[in-house]
Formats: sequence, structure tokens, C-alpha cells
Amino acid sequence: MFYVVLLAMVAAFLALRLYSVLGKRGGHEQQPLPRAAEDRVPSTAIPRTVDAVAETRETAPRPIDDAAEAGLRGVIAAEPGFDVSRFIDGSKAAYRMILEAYWRGDEDALRGLVADDVLGAFREAIAARAEQGHVLDNRLVTIERAAIVAAGVTPGANGAEARITMRFDADIAAVTRDGEGNVVAGSTSDAVETHDVWTFARRVKASDPNWTLVDTDEA
Repeated sequence: MFYVVLLAMVAAFLALRLYSVLGKRGGHEQQPLPRAAEDRVPSTAIPRTVDAVAETRETAPRPIDDAAEAGLRGVIAAEPGFDVSRFIDGSKAAYRMILEAYWRGDEDALRGLVADDVLGAFREAIAARAEQGHVLDNRLVTIERAAIVAAGVTPGANGAEARITMRFDADIAAVTRDGEGNVVAGSTSDAVETHDVWTFARRVKASDPNWTLVDTDEA
């Protein structure tokens, strides 16, 4: 028993000595590994000294001229279901269809798309072309811009009529051939810039949703 008590006293003494050395820092212990940058939390926020420059992007031209906005509001007030974007897309489709029908000399196709006086003018031009023995081999390459330049609602005998004028800036490959297919004018490789101003009309609140071409001009 004496030896057991003695050994216990020695073990307790050694434990106290180890605690006095390992339980306190003496300045020579291994420092903790540095934390990764994403793991460190700064005590204070670091102010930004340089602001990032915003990327500049080119903006597409507005599809509505400023002068047409008031009149266009009148059209929307008269026709609450009127959709500007849909009208612009439809006018571009009509522009292509009417031009291609005129180039082919297809009067039947034109009849459902244009007003009577516009159809009469197209007929005269088609007849003059046929008399000369010429054939148009034109192609609409692209519509660079289609914009509403005027709009409004006017009273009429059959009710109020909405009118919207579009400007089309397009590239057209224009070629005139004779009866034998020889090129008389134009070029098959070069496109010509064209600037047309067309006015479309429709009776307000009519059951027929289609618009009719009532006037053509050049810009």
C-alpha cells in the first residue's frame, strides 16, 4: 500500500508539472495556419476606390417617331385592343407582300391589300411595264428600319378611321430584264437603299382586323 500511495503522489506531481508547461503559451509554440482569404472576415469593410465603368451598348432606333406619339395615343384610345408591336410587324409583312405582288404584276394579290386608288396606280405601272416587254426581277434583301412617323384618327362617312404612316428603310436588289431575260437595268449583286413612306388605314372597331394601304410616297 505504501508503494501504491507513493506512485500516485509521483504521478500527481508529474501531471502538475506538465500542466505548468503545456497549459500556458511560452511564445515558441507553432502559430495557427493562416486562413484562406475567403475564410477571413475583415473587422471593417474596405472602401472601394475605383468604380467599375458600365458597359456601353448601342441602342436600336425607336420604332416610333416623337411626332407620332400623340396621334398614336389617339389610335390606342379609339381601339383599346390595338398592339403597336404587332402592327409594326404586320406592316413589314405587308410591305414585303405588296412589293412582291407588284413586281410579279399580280393584281389579284394586290386587290386585297391596297385601296382602290392605289391599286389603280399599280395597274398603270404594271401595264406600262408589260407594254415595254420588261420584267422585274427584284428582291427585298432586308428592312433596315420600320418606324411609325405619323398616326391619328379622322372622322369619316362610315365611321372614324385610324391612319398610321410607316417609314421603311430597306435594301432592294432591283433588276429589270427584257422579254429574253437580258438585264436592262439594275444589278443582281448590288442592293439599292430605298426609303418609302406608306400610310395604312382601318375603320375603327370594324370586324375586319386588316389594315389597307391607302397612300405611298418616297421619303
